[in-house]
Amino acid sequence: MTTASLAAVSTGFALGLTLIVAIGAQNAFVLRQGLRREHVGAIVAFCATADAVLMLAGIAGLATVLGHQPVLAGVLTASGALFLAVYGLRALARARRGGSLGAAAGTAPLSRRAALAQTAAFTLLNPHVYLDTVLLVGSVGAQMGAARWWFGLGAATASLVWFTSLGFGARLLAPVFARPRAWQVLDALIGLTMLGIAALLLRRLIGD
Repeated sequence: MTTASLAAVSTGFALGLTLIVAIGAQNAFVLRQGLRREHVGAIVAFCATADAVLMLAGIAGLATVLGHQPVLAGVLTASGALFLAVYGLRALARARRGGSLGAAAGTAPLSRRAALAQTAAFTLLNPHVYLDTVLLVGSVGAQMGAARWWFGLGAATASLVWFTSLGFGARLLAPVFARPRAWQVLDALIGLTMLGIAALLLRRLIGD
């Protein structure tokens, strides 16, 4: 690996990490499933793979294509806002009922298919995913010439490291979430976060 390639990987890793490490619907869902220890490996693999595909597609030129498709962007925004609003309200309902980590793990576990379906919705129905991975990472990577694929590798690696740490590291917080109050606070934060993102998406859609 040359110095230029190493610099591109480092830049991609740094940019990817700053875009991914933020409070959002996808991260909140991965954290919750990590605490419940439900299908964590499959969820982490899906999130990291989806990010890698979108980032590399953006670098390959998809960013330019999506920039000229306002109708598609509008559909994604409306769908994402609806999904986040419904899930947010359900999270607030869970917060009102209360519970503990043990109770949550023992009631109504998600099947692998259901967990992956929700992961796909959080990932692919969120317009910010395309703004970050396809448009931003793609546009920056496209400016790096021959080193652009090394840049993409760095960004994709950041996604893998983050989701692996979030999903499998969540179990370290299990003693905290053995208390019903902590679980209520988490669900309340998840619900408010998702409703807030849904409101911002609708505001952007109406503004456009």
